[in-house]
Amino acid sequence: MIVVGTDGSRAGLRAVEWAAREAMLHRVTLRVVHAMPAWAHGMREEGRYAEVGRWMRDNAAAVVSEAVTAAHAAEPEADVSSAVVPGDPRSALIEASRDAELLVVGNHGLGGFRGLLVGSAALGVAAHAACDVAVVRELPSPVRREVVAAVDGSPRSDAVLARAFAEADLRGAGLHIVHARARGGPARSGEDRIARMLSEITAGWRERYPDLKPVERVVTGHPVDVLRDACADAELLVVGSHGYGDFRALVLGSVSHAMLHHAPCPVIVTRARTNGTS
Repeated sequence: MIVVGTDGSRAGLRAVEWAAREAMLHRVTLRVVHAMPAWAHGMREEGRYAEVGRWMRDNAAAVVSEAVTAAHAAEPEADVSSAVVPGDPRSALIEASRDAELLVVGNHGLGGFRGLLVGSAALGVAAHAACDVAVVRELPSPVRREVVAAVDGSPRSDAVLARAFAEADLRGAGLHIVHARARGGPARSGEDRIARMLSEITAGWRERYPDLKPVERVVTGHPVDVLRDACADAELLVVGSHGYGDFRALVLGSVSHAMLHHAPCPVIVTRARTNGTS
């Protein structure tokens, strides 16, 4: 199942449409989730603020209805369910992610989702969701049929490669595996060592997906600049939820903030696999 958070904003609806296409591509169901304040969600029909509560519940129902309509407009055959849930949007989405294989959100929003992907709230969703998280920005047009994977050689790179190889294979797209090498780093021999490392960590995945011919590159520069250039017009960028070296801050600081806001394509933040699961 894919879960998508919506708030009625244009960014939220764009995320819903993308999620619907992903659900059809992956042959899974789509669940549309909208969060509203718990006090209004469970308010009795009579009382001092009953009218306010009814208005908020009606608005929430309208937001969900519009999102379901948008999902079916994008993919008429999609299997779509919906829910209005009580609580803070971040906590609600994290809870909803426990039954999902992918959680999808827009990069900006209004109302309850204002700031969801700005600063600490975004980092909280990406760090604590029980599944991979997709952040949908403006979609490139025309799109280059390529998935870009950001790896740093840490054990968590395996989760990135697992997702990237699977997505590229499913989409019939090319795969571009990128390692950002800091300026002033080791000389040519060091670069060769990194290239060998990339080849080693991708060997098993290349055997598993023999029809894919991934391009592996070591690029000198700041990770944000390297990734932004690499995924320009790409179909998807896949990054890790944690990392070391140049990618340590990918979802924990400024690099994360920059990519979630400025990547020119949708971004999937992967969770580390445990015993073969996400």
